[in-house]
Amino acid sequence: MSFKIGVDGGGTKTELILVDASGAIVARQLAAGCNPSQLGPEKAREILETALREITTKAEGGVTHTLLCMAGNRSFWKETADALSGSDFGAVSAVDDSRPVLELATDGAPGLVLHAGTGSFIAARAPDNSVHYAGGLGWKLGDPGSGFDLGRRAIAVALLELQAAMWSKNIALSPLANALCAHTGIADYTNNSRYFYNDAAANAQIAAFAPRVLELAAHDCGAAQQVVADSITDFARQADAVIQRLFPNQTTRVPCGVSGRILNSEPAAFVLRSLANKLKWPVVLQFIETAPIEGVRRLLAKV
Repeated sequence: MSFKIGVDGGGTKTELILVDASGAIVARQLAAGCNPSQLGPEKAREILETALREITTKAEGGVTHTLLCMAGNRSFWKETADALSGSDFGAVSAVDDSRPVLELATDGAPGLVLHAGTGSFIAARAPDNSVHYAGGLGWKLGDPGSGFDLGRRAIAVALLELQAAMWSKNIALSPLANALCAHTGIADYTNNSRYFYNDAAANAQIAAFAPRVLELAAHDCGAAQQVVADSITDFARQADAVIQRLFPNQTTRVPCGVSGRILNSEPAAFVLRSLANKLKWPVVLQFIETAPIEGVRRLLAKV
């Protein structure tokens, strides 16, 4: 028998599947995240190669092809795929991590997918079958709608409240500001600010605050709801630019997948639906809860 390997590599985790000639999954494996933008190229490659070698031991008959669907610098992953080709992993190719969720959203037809998890991006397949990508600049330069963006905006709002409380003891803190203090274990503005600027673990803590922000927004915390609305609105502006460019004067609606734990949350989904109606997007929103690795499996079937 011959086998293929599919990889969904992101910042949080790296998921691998081994499929047989019929496309059935015969083995799965999880490894740490391998985004080179977060870990550096050497560590990212080491995590990937180690995981590949481990799952290859379960391929009794050899691997003919490996498909890498990876977050981070596409040139780096293209070079990595070229270096690995011809080894125990068969012919190796690399695509953006947007391709599996685009496959889940449109099944190869024209349309697009909006994704927001730890990071965010927009991927689209135009009527001429060309594939386009927007956003995904990373936490330093943007990614509105992402976990990091939600966390960053919410922390800024909470810090301003804590700052004001330094000068007036009569200020009642919002649930968002209290949640930040609970999240960091720090009760005042000065030390919270120092933590986020000086602690090496602070970046991870910023993104980790996003689920709490969404929870507060779902329970009518006005400050959290405004943070979600602002972040998703900026993301929708990016999506609107893609839609206007690729689907101008569209008379029939195209599928628009909505992927990732942020956009599939109730507060974010409410904002996105409202904006889609207001902007008159020629799309049908389809909220996707299927894991991206299933999109990887579908892409492997086409290799």
